[in-house]
Amino acid sequence: MHITAAVSRAVAAPMSIETIELAEPRDDEVLVRLVASGICHTDLAMRDHKIYPIPHPAVLGHEGAGVVERIGRAVTSVEPGDPVVLSFGSCGACPACRARRPSYCDRFDDHNFHGTRADGTTPLSQNGRPISVFQAQSSFATRTVCAERHVVKVPAGVPLDLVCPLGCAVQTGAGGILNVLRVGPGQSVAIFGTGSVGLCALMAARMAGAGEIVAIDRNEARLALALELGATHAINPLREAVVPAVRAVTGRGVDFSFETTADMGVLRQATDVLARRGVCGFVGGIPPGTEVTLDVEHMMTGGRGFRGIILGDSDPPDFIPAMAAAIADGRFPIGRIITRYPFARINDAIADCEAGRAIKAVLQFEP
Repeated sequence: MHITAAVSRAVAAPMSIETIELAEPRDDEVLVRLVASGICHTDLAMRDHKIYPIPHPAVLGHEGAGVVERIGRAVTSVEPGDPVVLSFGSCGACPACRARRPSYCDRFDDHNFHGTRADGTTPLSQNGRPISVFQAQSSFATRTVCAERHVVKVPAGVPLDLVCPLGCAVQTGAGGILNVLRVGPGQSVAIFGTGSVGLCALMAARMAGAGEIVAIDRNEARLALALELGATHAINPLREAVVPAVRAVTGRGVDFSFETTADMGVLRQATDVLARRGVCGFVGGIPPGTEVTLDVEHMMTGGRGFRGIILGDSDPPDFIPAMAAAIADGRFPIGRIITRYPFARINDAIADCEAGRAIKAVLQFEP
């Protein structure tokens, strides 16, 4: 069938709105009409080959939400008309997938970053020439075909433009706090970076009943928003030294730190602020081969931990509906960080993301 998609054709180049072809769903696949899609900085990093060189031309986007239109003969978990959120790809058979930690799938790259399905094919083409698919969905398009495993039904009536970031930003930020660090009532956490992932982590920490929540960023407007969303303290590195300022909040350091900037100097600070037995979790688009220096004596003698996190260790069929319910009942006010754009203005939305004018840009598709 013919669909409309935003096609990325070169590094750092604007995306072009084009008509392309989408294959019919296979037996284990689902055809979804997109209603909304978030824009993530990973989309831009992939466009610019900063993490993996996904072949151009490509249709990016990995925070899609929409409505099921057709299903393959083997599909049982969704039906036409169901509202769904799309998530990342995984094999379903490796030890990590069997342990319900699919973000550490042995074949994660094959399913998400090589520009094809895991079998080397792509459902996208134009005039007989293949177009790369991204992260098992390519949601910068009016329709997409996804494996059933990567489609999660959400409650009817939940606004899809609010839940589409569940595909990545919410799983990464909120999942890091709730699933990995397991921040509990009264515990302290320092969040480095108040972009969409950091603010999702902050809202999750507040939802979990954390005590002191420290937001660290150079952007005063974002720090002000962080305070409105539940931060108890805000620190601007341009105005004060971060490590002593964070340590002073509790007098002993924080129980947890969550680093979102992918800056290795900042990541070192996120370990330096830990109290004894504290744990630093870190996320972000970090290129292969990146190294960081830690104070080993500080880490070892205090029993401190250092934990890399991908997509919040989440199992999407469980985590996405739970967070959709939290959005629906107001416990997770993600609407405060969303700026909406019509799909035709995708390049304006990307420019606003890159300039820091939009925290979480969400594209809306015509009915």
